[in-house]
Amino acid sequence: YGDLEKQAVQRFATYEDLDKHECTIEEREEYEPHIDKGIIVYAGVDYERILRQAEQEADVILWDGGNNDTPFYVPDLHIVVADPHRAEHGKLYHPGETNMRMADVIIVNKMDTADPKKVELVKQVVTELNPKAKLILADSPVTAEDPKAIKGKKVLVIEDGPTVTHGEMSFGAGMIAAQNCGAKEIIDPRPFAVNSIKATFEKYKHLEKVLPAMGYGNHQVQDLQETINRAKCDVVVSGTPIDLRRVLKANKPLIRVRYDLKVREGTSLEELLAKF
Repeated sequence: YGDLEKQAVQRFATYEDLDKHECTIEEREEYEPHIDKGIIVYAGVDYERILRQAEQEADVILWDGGNNDTPFYVPDLHIVVADPHRAEHGKLYHPGETNMRMADVIIVNKMDTADPKKVELVKQVVTELNPKAKLILADSPVTAEDPKAIKGKKVLVIEDGPTVTHGEMSFGAGMIAAQNCGAKEIIDPRPFAVNSIKATFEKYKHLEKVLPAMGYGNHQVQDLQETINRAKCDVVVSGTPIDLRRVLKANKPLIRVRYDLKVREGTSLEELLAKF
């Protein structure tokens, strides 16, 4: 992850800041969706200094920790997302379980693509670990920027790396979009994988139809680009949270997929946040 002293306090307001701080694809996946919305992102190593600097320019501070850590700051409102595709992960992994126990609000997302039995299972986990939390049930609608470019085509699907590797998912938003948009065929990327990407497939045997967007350093980004460009397909569908076209050059059309949150049942986030 580079020079930690140089990364003590990082501020990202533009896409150029991502290049300036030499961000990996995995870091970009965390920061870029916020920058897309005009939100300033702080990250780094020294979280005392980060907080003091952020306080100078912000009215509200959002700690976005994913499943990889618990908040380093005491939150006024703690929101946790529980994925029904991985229904029992809330009690199988740390710090996911800790976050679920601490949460004020738990959102069960992806209701529109999840098995109803898995939804019930994740609700049972919530009841077991944190019955006092407010529960919100929500869909995660997926949209492709150019659905017509996917229909009837031979497609390579790229997904968010951590989600489909150690996150144990075999598909993500890219796969759902490709299927919804009527792709003729979703290819197996494994025969086209090179070097570190090939090693990733050898390690994560459950991956058969998606290419993880691995990019821990320039060599891996180059391996990812070569794998994409070797693939025999008409179009690439990218389900990662970033615009991959900013970090690599594909020799075929790359269609970006986005996903959102649509509350189905329970208090809306707007209502919960209104008191702040």
